[in-house]
Amino acid sequence: MKSTGGKLYMKGLILSGGKGTRLRPITFTQAKQLVPVANKPVLFYGIEALKEAGIKDIGIVVGETKEEIKKAAGDGRRWGVRLTYIEQEAPLGLAHAVLVAEDFLGKTPFVMYLGDNILKSGIHSLVEKFQIYRPNALILLTEVPHPERFGVAELENGRVVRLVEKPRQPRSNLALVGVYMFDHHIFEAARAIKPSWRNELEITDAIQYLVDHGYQVQPHIVSGWWKDTGKIEDVLEANRLILESIEGRIEGEVDVESRLNGQVVLEKGARVIRSVVRGPAIIGEKTEIIDSYIGPFTSIQANCRVIKTEIEHSIMLEGSQIIDIGGRIDESLIGREVRIYQGQAKPRVYRFVLGEKSEVGLK
Repeated sequence: MKSTGGKLYMKGLILSGGKGTRLRPITFTQAKQLVPVANKPVLFYGIEALKEAGIKDIGIVVGETKEEIKKAAGDGRRWGVRLTYIEQEAPLGLAHAVLVAEDFLGKTPFVMYLGDNILKSGIHSLVEKFQIYRPNALILLTEVPHPERFGVAELENGRVVRLVEKPRQPRSNLALVGVYMFDHHIFEAARAIKPSWRNELEITDAIQYLVDHGYQVQPHIVSGWWKDTGKIEDVLEANRLILESIEGRIEGEVDVESRLNGQVVLEKGARVIRSVVRGPAIIGEKTEIIDSYIGPFTSIQANCRVIKTEIEHSIMLEGSQIIDIGGRIDESLIGREVRIYQGQAKPRVYRFVLGEKSEVGLK
């Protein structure tokens, strides 16, 4: 049933309390929500999505990486929003995070957004649908090839009838994307459910409570791609998808012996010397590319050095160096202040997942 009332005031809730075990060793020293995709922390995409949907009062649920997240995001003024940090003592489930945030949310309807998710199409259409129909919950769904890895929704005649977290034998291929909309009845649901076998309060169980008790739960099929960046391969794929849509911008220095092909972002103070950069690619501030080849779908952050090296479809975090390794680096995520250099033997291809301040000597 459509609403005839005015526009709802809504809040946002971004969950950033997880430990990111699937992204180790990178996340031993960095919050998983701050791992960069196209040189921007994943968390920032969520903040921007909420802002674009007209939501400016945002709570961020944080855990043991709270200080790092606070330092990165600040008070929100750079986006024109207000950020409030809400501490969760342990990652005890998404429904537990909702209860932790109850004082911040009050009776206000809200968008819950998982801090390690990226949606190409944003959430404006989701918020608009909630504003019009005003259900008790609205869940974002998308078809996936491996539904057993996700929370799965079963629909009948366009209505949500059943939700199961990571089912062994899924009855549907519709996975819950990490974006939900709720009114205050979600607190009743979260208090009523019991911890799962993972000892977590599952948001799927809370939504199932709403369904079973006659509350209105509507589905919304996502348009465009969606990525949960919880694993290395998903971070690299999200990086590729974002880079596909960038526009080139040259603010650094390119010498006459170098070539930049396709869409390349070269930020201030960056230098490309006797090298080829084939876009889409981003080269961060004060990074030096010397006698090297940078292939498509590569993001290199600030203050890096790449010398006599080939690298493509990879992410290189700030302050790292790759020097004369004699082979091509492909599909790699290289942490902050990493140093990779060539020893005596020269293998042909390398793949790295390296944490902060790693040092690798190749022989």
